[in-house]
Amino acid sequence: MDKSLDQKLARIHADPARARDFILADAKDADMAFGIGAPGRSPEAHSGELRYRTLTEYRDSIVQIVEQKLVDIMLMSASTNELLTIQRRIFDNSAVTPAARANDTTDVHIVTGSRYSSEPSLPFRTATLDHIQCGHADCEPSERTIGANLGLYSITFANDSAHDRIALEEYKAFRLEAERKNFRHFLEVFDPNPRESVDPDKVPAFINDAIVRTLAGVTSKGRPLFLKMVYHGPKAMEDLVRYDPHLIVGILGGSAGTTYDAFKLLSEAKKYGARVALYGRKINSAESQLAFVHLLRLIADGDITAEEAVRAYHGVLQKLNIKPHRSLADDLQLQTNVMSYANSGISISLPPSRKIASPGTSSDAVASYRAQWDRILG
Repeated sequence: MDKSLDQKLARIHADPARARDFILADAKDADMAFGIGAPGRSPEAHSGELRYRTLTEYRDSIVQIVEQKLVDIMLMSASTNELLTIQRRIFDNSAVTPAARANDTTDVHIVTGSRYSSEPSLPFRTATLDHIQCGHADCEPSERTIGANLGLYSITFANDSAHDRIALEEYKAFRLEAERKNFRHFLEVFDPNPRESVDPDKVPAFINDAIVRTLAGVTSKGRPLFLKMVYHGPKAMEDLVRYDPHLIVGILGGSAGTTYDAFKLLSEAKKYGARVALYGRKINSAESQLAFVHLLRLIADGDITAEEAVRAYHGVLQKLNIKPHRSLADDLQLQTNVMSYANSGISISLPPSRKIASPGTSSDAVASYRAQWDRILG
């Protein structure tokens, strides 16, 4: 089946200035980082009790979101990819593209009691491309399309020549292997680790320069389909997009935060040139993942504002009889600096009674959304 990712990438590259396509991904690869807590909090937890969902429940949510047909990419661990892509074949008749995390540098090893995430990142790959593509070592050529043929490769610059040279050598080896095996990838670039390795005010420019320098010697066959990176504000985004309109920039969602944080991050990043958003914890922590993803899609497609989406989300939770994590007033708090041109924004809150008018906002789209959920809920 034709994949929406390929269709959107083709339209963007055909006319970067006019294309309005936006790629949305659900990053369900947290088991490569967070261990037992990766599936997220269980709704069955009692007061004072910390209880997590099971891996089976986590994978069930992946199936539900793929069946919803609103994301373009589903990112998974290699083991989940084996179960859902290779064995259960859930992507065969879906426009959603399966993807797997192709490496797991040490700074994403979030293990209880560990210090890995605060120490300089070291390259590491648990998964092999063959296991992602066919489920076992040494795939036959005909087997390489059985599994996922897209992977996330992550790199974290430490502003240390020895560490960064090793990271770049490993990325080079990965690219060459991927090219030989016709495996596509997108590139995740985390902020420097440890954090004090770069002056905080210079991190946005440092990351932009590091990306451009890293890819300058990479020809088209080995280049990533797009980037996944921290959103550093409008100026940094505009600078990178303007440098090369065919370098498709995507943002990562980061920690859970408020619902308004998640929705506003998407709308602001898109406004300044982002073409992709990959949300992991923000989706996984949502009270209703399907409603949350539905609203992300409406925001990405320009059908609803972030502020309207927060209110619509709380309306759905009320209909579902799901207790929200926060009150509507608290959930309309903006705790990040996503709107700061100088990357130094302040916290903003919007009262729930305030009416937000925005050019291009479609009240018909909002009404249609609510009607859809009324039908779903009976």
